[in-house]
Amino acid sequence: MTAAPERPIRVLMVTSEWPRESWGGTATFIPRQAEFLRAAGVHVDVFQFRGRQRAWNYARAWADVRRRLRTGAYDLVHAQFGQSGLVALPRPKRVPLIVTLRGDDLLGMLDDTDGRLTLGGRLLARLTRFVARRADAVIVVSEHMKGFLDAGVEAHVIPSGLDLARFRPMPRAEARARLGLPHDRRLVLFVGRPDLARKRADLAKRAVGLVDPALRADFVLGWGVPHADIPVYMNACDALVFTSIQEGSPNVVKEALACDLPVVSVAVGDVPERLRGVDNCELCPDDRPETIARALERILQRDARCNGRAAVTPLAEEAMTQRVVALYQSILDGRGARAHAQPPGVPAPCAES
Repeated sequence: MTAAPERPIRVLMVTSEWPRESWGGTATFIPRQAEFLRAAGVHVDVFQFRGRQRAWNYARAWADVRRRLRTGAYDLVHAQFGQSGLVALPRPKRVPLIVTLRGDDLLGMLDDTDGRLTLGGRLLARLTRFVARRADAVIVVSEHMKGFLDAGVEAHVIPSGLDLARFRPMPRAEARARLGLPHDRRLVLFVGRPDLARKRADLAKRAVGLVDPALRADFVLGWGVPHADIPVYMNACDALVFTSIQEGSPNVVKEALACDLPVVSVAVGDVPERLRGVDNCELCPDDRPETIARALERILQRDARCNGRAAVTPLAEEAMTQRVVALYQSILDGRGARAHAQPPGVPAPCAES
């Protein structure tokens, strides 16, 4: 784990996303980041709320965050997602704000049914850029997201980290036995909410249906199952198919690579970067089901794993935690330097900006 700072940094982590389903659901990477930060010696309090695109929910969360910040118990605020950063503004000048942007907060939300950019999605992207302009530091999870920020806003690229102890290779026969999956079929895994248009589960299913019948390929849905079982599914299957319209840095692709599971994907988010130089994976030149099916056929015919784990080992949660802690410290050091540079006789800034 990361060496602990000399004095524990006290962080209020604010997030509108949190895994609330009994089986885990989405956003499991946020509690994992908080857990690893604590293990690195950072004092982390998590304030979670549900925005649900309702102004009242944000107003109530804003009031709660103000009360917490007035206590003076925190060195900085770390907002997960642009919309969470709204409830930390205006922030006390003595408490820096770091915001992590992860995807549709900056790129714009897509409609759940038709996958098109919504009016609310456009508004969220504008509000996120507003927050980014006022934050002391901005983190994005992939390089391509920098292009969506306003000119002059600098960002640090820190992808969500991987729990390499959990996502690791295991014997395929053992994994299939644990899940009760057939041993005489080739299995193509899709991980994502199947009714979310952005994920395009129907496209993935159509592509698997077009695979040569002689290969005996079945579509396997990894959804609604405990998150702890996802690595088992990845080791039980022969390939991961990924078809999203929009992503920041999709964790499922990196997790599959950590299990040495071959990936067939459309070009979205930072997937092209993640698959570069990895054997036995395919980046499709277009998103036609026939194109995806042919790529799956080539992978399934080889009946081999990929060498993805070596490619994603630098993204281990421990390493990403070190980078986040270093950013915290640099922001705090910079604040301290500016405070010491204040000319004598000049009053300290007021508590609220």
